[in-house]
Amino acid sequence: MPTGHVFIATSLDGFIARADGSLDWLISPAHEGEDHGYDAFMANIDAIVMGRGTYEAVLGFDAWPYDKPVLVLSRQLAGSEPPEGLQGKVTFADLSPQAAMDHLGQQGAARVYVDGGQIVQAFLRAGLVADMVLSRIPVLIGAGRSLFGAVDRDLALVHQATTAFPSGLVQSRYSVVG
Repeated sequence: MPTGHVFIATSLDGFIARADGSLDWLISPAHEGEDHGYDAFMANIDAIVMGRGTYEAVLGFDAWPYDKPVLVLSRQLAGSEPPEGLQGKVTFADLSPQAAMDHLGQQGAARVYVDGGQIVQAFLRAGLVADMVLSRIPVLIGAGRSLFGAVDRDLALVHQATTAFPSGLVQSRYSVVG
């Protein structure tokens, strides 16, 4: 069974995107040139699972940023083909978090990058996230899509490390223990 791993940024007030899904606040010249550990994180990832909202946001980037297989969990897109250029790179499916991990495990994945607010929430509720790297960007956006939603029980985390970067970005690593 693969393990789930989160690497995500939030505004200081806890939002991962504006209400319309925009990530414009996330891209800042102040952060350019700083190594926040993303490349090292991705070097140890075998596959990526994300929701439709994250997938659509990534489609807006200049180029497709992933060289790992991406599973997009979406009722709306399930069964459809990805756009030209992403065939063989992206698969759409309507699966539960557990079924998604089983599917990725059957494909040989051991470590899965879990990305997107609703997907992270669902995988946390299902107990499928082993650890999280949370980067807080020093900006208040006031409203938007929250990283964490309602949980049916307390989820205990163990703090591993926190690093402050010159730009003001603060990154913390946690193990999820339940």
